[in-house]
Parts: sequence; structure tokens; C-alpha cells
Amino acid sequence: MLLAGDVGGTKTNLGIFSPSDGWRRPIAEATFKSDSFSTLDAMLREFLDQQKLSATYASLGVAGPVDGGRANITNLKWVLDEEKLSRALNLKSVKLINDLEAVAYCIPSLEKTELKTLNKGSPILEGSKAVIAPGTGLGEAFLTWDDDSYRVHASEGGHSDFSPTSPIEIELLRFLQARFGQASLERACSGQGLRNIHEFLEERGAQEDKAWHEIEQCATDPVPVIVDAAIHDKGKCKICEETLRIFISILGHEASNFALKVKATNGVYLGGGIPPRIIPALTDGLFMKSYNDKGKMSELVKQFPVYVIMNPKVALAGAARYGFEHLPIGE
Repeated sequence: MLLAGDVGGTKTNLGIFSPSDGWRRPIAEATFKSDSFSTLDAMLREFLDQQKLSATYASLGVAGPVDGGRANITNLKWVLDEEKLSRALNLKSVKLINDLEAVAYCIPSLEKTELKTLNKGSPILEGSKAVIAPGTGLGEAFLTWDDDSYRVHASEGGHSDFSPTSPIEIELLRFLQARFGQASLERACSGQGLRNIHEFLEERGAQEDKAWHEIEQCATDPVPVIVDAAIHDKGKCKICEETLRIFISILGHEASNFALKVKATNGVYLGGGIPPRIIPALTDGLFMKSYNDKGKMSELVKQFPVYVIMNPKVALAGAARYGFEHLPIGE
């Protein structure tokens, strides 16, 4: 049996997979709030106890860079080590990969029903693919064709510098620099980015209505409140609408930035928890206008297909696929 996981800064999806059912069909799965546990092995142990199942191997996609079998979770205080996790859980072997790497492993197998097309483009078979995923943080990865299949490459591009493209984004950059020192892209284009943009607009002098403040006081996580108010309560919360508009503009520019860097002629894929929740805002024209704004390279990026990944468990499936391909399961 394989224990697979998508370990994020906010939540963690876990599943148990068998060789007979394969990596697309977990025989058991559950979701946990990540910061409810002091360690990852405590969470994994609770999951296995709940399911009354055992595993021999584990494959985990984690939200942070992985080096030499060790990883620091970017938005948690967890330090992970493959060997220590193996001993703690009595497993033969544990593999850690970056969470966007896990998403990328699943990309070549996605069905049309798991994707929302934002730009049809003119895909080139065996061309590179780019993955950009705003969730709690911002992840990026890419795939290149290698003889007869795609090879996945991890990236920490979400932590590169935020590059503004409008006067208000220049103001946002200064706000982020004053608050954090280094203004990374993640601080403007993620869940935490939405919070930062909203706070920037408040500090800039934008006025909220009474209803917004009442909702904000009750919300443990203001991001869903901001998104829902911007999309479903049009006209009631101008600052939420402006927050989402700035976020989408930044996301569109970064999607084509990354697409140009890896020449993603076979597709740009938007993953993470935020894009599926904001489809109405992604399809109203602003995202593609920002995406296409590449000067002399505009005609090139228009040829790249752009999709939103609608499957919320894509990283879990990708981690499981990696496990079945890199661990001696069933041998």
C-alpha cells in the first residue's frame, strides 16, 4: 500500500492507494487542517489510525523546496526528513517532492472534464508545459518532453521578485517592501497576496461598508470572504472587487512571464485552490488581457493554450503517481 499526500500550508489531503486500483483511485482519503498538528508524522499517524489501514511506502508532495530528502514547509514550522518519517511511521521508504512537482506529474493524464479552457491557442505536441498555482502561497513548475514522455521540473519561481506593471501596482510594491523588505511575487499573487492587497487598499484610504467589517471580524480566513464578496456580491464591496482585479492582473502577467521562460507551447496550467473559485472573474477579459500584454512577444503567448485545473485533488494524484513510478510498490 502507498500513503500519498498533498501537504499544504493551510490543508493537507491524504490518501491510501493500492497497486490493483492505481494512482487515480484512492481506497481511502481524508483532509486535515495543517496547523492543527505540531508535526506531519502525527497527522499521518492519525490518518492511518482512523482508516484502520497500514502502508509500506509514502510519497508526499510538500509546499516547499526539497533538497537531499529534507524540506522546510514554507508557510508552516515543519521540518521534514524522509528517513525520520520512515522510522516514525515504520515505513520502508518515504519520498518527498515539491507540491507543484506533484501537480505536474498529473498534468499529462488530465481529462478534458478536469480543465477549464481560458485560451484555446495552437498547442504544439511534445512542447513544454507550464504550471502556476496560487493557493496559500504561489507555486510554479514545468514539464519538458524527453524521448517518449514528459519530465517534471520543480521551481521556486513564486519567490522571485514581484514586478509591477501599473501605477497602483508600483504603490503595492512599495507597500510590500515597507512591510516585508523583499517583495516576492508570492506576497502579491496568492492567498496571502489577496490579504496583502486588501490591506494595502485599506491603508491607501479605500472605504469599506459596515457589512464587510462585520464579516471580516468573524472570518478566521478573510480570503474566501474577499473572493465571495467580489464575485457574488457585486457592488456591495468595492475594495474586494478592486483587490481581486489587481490580483488577476498580476496573475495574468506572471502566467505569461513564466510561459515565456519555459516556452510553454503545449499549455499553461493554472492550479492551486484560488483559480477554480474565481472562474467568473478569470473569464471576464482582464486575465487574458494581462496575459497577452507582452509587447513583441504577445503573438507568441497567444498561441499557448491556457487552462484552469478544476480537479482539487490533482496534487494528491500526482504524488501517488510519483510513488508508483519511483518506489518498488507491488514488486
